[in-house]
Amino acid sequence: MSRRPMSPGDAVWFHMDGPANTAVITSILITTAPLDFERVKRVYTHRLARFRRFSERVVEVGLPFPTPHWEAMPGFAIEQQLHHVALPAPGGDAALADLVGDIASTPLDHARPLWDVHVVDGVGNGSALITRMHHCMGDGGANRLIANTLFDAAPDAPLEGSFAHESAAPDESAVEQLFAPMLQIARRSARQLRGAIDTAVDAATHPQETLRKAGFAMAGAGMLASELLRTADPPSPLKGAFGLRKRVAWSAPVSLADVKEIGAPMGAKINDVLVAGMTGALRTYLSRCGVDVNHTTVRAMVPVDLRPPERINQLGNEFGVVLLDLAIGSRQRLQRVLATKASMDALKRSPEPVAALALFNLLGRVPKAVEDIAAQMFQSKASVVMTNVAGPQQPIYLAGAPIERVMFWVPHPGKEMGMGISILSYCGSATLSVIADANLVPDPETITQEFNREFAAMLKAVRANKTPPAGKTAARRAARSSPRRSEAPAHR
Repeated sequence: MSRRPMSPGDAVWFHMDGPANTAVITSILITTAPLDFERVKRVYTHRLARFRRFSERVVEVGLPFPTPHWEAMPGFAIEQQLHHVALPAPGGDAALADLVGDIASTPLDHARPLWDVHVVDGVGNGSALITRMHHCMGDGGANRLIANTLFDAAPDAPLEGSFAHESAAPDESAVEQLFAPMLQIARRSARQLRGAIDTAVDAATHPQETLRKAGFAMAGAGMLASELLRTADPPSPLKGAFGLRKRVAWSAPVSLADVKEIGAPMGAKINDVLVAGMTGALRTYLSRCGVDVNHTTVRAMVPVDLRPPERINQLGNEFGVVLLDLAIGSRQRLQRVLATKASMDALKRSPEPVAALALFNLLGRVPKAVEDIAAQMFQSKASVVMTNVAGPQQPIYLAGAPIERVMFWVPHPGKEMGMGISILSYCGSATLSVIADANLVPDPETITQEFNREFAAMLKAVRANKTPPAGKTAARRAARSSPRRSEAPAHR
């Protein structure tokens, strides 16, 4: 049976499942016209055939301790991964959120490929498509590749599409499989030898650059170590004992033009403003729950894309993470924008994500028990997982149907973090989505609603603080003091 080892980075995420919180990415798209289930099936059958792991299951084999491997699924049929359902009456966003919550609360079947799709009829005048994919299959960059493969820029695109093939190493021969352990050692030794020669030559010709890279790596390892030694986030409604039930919610879309207007006077980027708005919503929510928000800390675990250009057409995980101190203690909205910008700017210059990726690749090579201890230590430092993804800014289509909205829910795996927060932009607007443990946060819709109120208040504050140039002010005063033509009588 065809079988190949999972990469260490993917193995970490396969093992990241907690007792109740699985490392599964859930997404939804809403169309303005009904989806044809048979046409959707043809698109998935034809286009996903290029990615082997969509027809593979995960098995753990090997000695002295089992490790995850991709194995071809016997008798695989894509129909078994696709489901066709109708939105329960009376319909609407509340019913759709309940349906997504039910699906997200149900573990994927590990005897099958770790993904599935639900086509939902009766969502407004169109349909919804709910997708789940285990994080071991791929990260945000991998999801963009999948989206580019499945979705089209026009409703009448051919079934073949215009996507790129997944680049992959050639299949191993039977001899290579038989002697795989020895061949891997030989290949690794050859790579190390070539790497040592290249490093030596580079060090001789560019000593300052070599020292800079070494210093960067050492700094990243040092920063990561200091992060792991920090005290854990304090107890709050966002951390605690988990149940099996998940709740989801999403905000009304906010205009990216308005986001830019808020950030422009402070030199803040789109991401800074959106994270500040999310922070303000969390501050209000925690305050209503009785938390002293002026004297507490809330950290977010934030993924950072590190995918190299040569892996742009491959699935898998190529990202590090950083711990972001949210500006929960800032009382003023625009102060939160400035504080968020300062924190985000510091993280952009930090070597910590690279060190975290190296740590993930290391943990993927050790027994799961050791991996669990290290992962738990890392996860205890944060209260939420947070990510922000820039989606397409032009309309896209699935199986000929126009896609009106796209949202996703980042997982919050492990045993402590009770919430995942995602922001995705599409066609000039951004949506904030929340998935939370129902025992801890039974009402995530209050957070998404507060995000919209916070955003409106930030926009109002920025516009109130704008002072027009003196010349324009004088002109406006003169215009107000003189009668307007429209105020003159129509007839004399």
